[in-house]
Amino acid sequence: MLLLETLSFHCADFDLGPEMTHEVRTSLPPEAVVGRARIFFTTRVPATGAFVERQSARHIVLRGQGGEEVVIAAAPTDGGAVVWGSSLLFDQQVRRFFSTLPPADVAGAGP
Repeated sequence: MLLLETLSFHCADFDLGPEMTHEVRTSLPPEAVVGRARIFFTTRVPATGAFVERQSARHIVLRGQGGEEVVIAAAPTDGGAVVWGSSLLFDQQVRRFFSTLPPADVAGAGP
């Protein structure tokens, strides 16, 4: 019982920092982002693959090792979508997936 009380005490005092939610803007529509997420997480990360649990046109929930949840959601914006990704253990894979998305067109950018 003393061990449990000690663990509870230390966990209560531990600062978890910011939530593991990432955001990126892309030129793709939300439906294309969700399709790419499905392919990426089920085929491109074989050692830590995740499998589709739920999906709609604008979000996908996947389960990976130990039941870890990965959520990717996208909402339409002018000329593309804003995309959010959240996971605790798949943080690196979420960032890697975001790096595969084409960037949003920036108004006024160009040669």
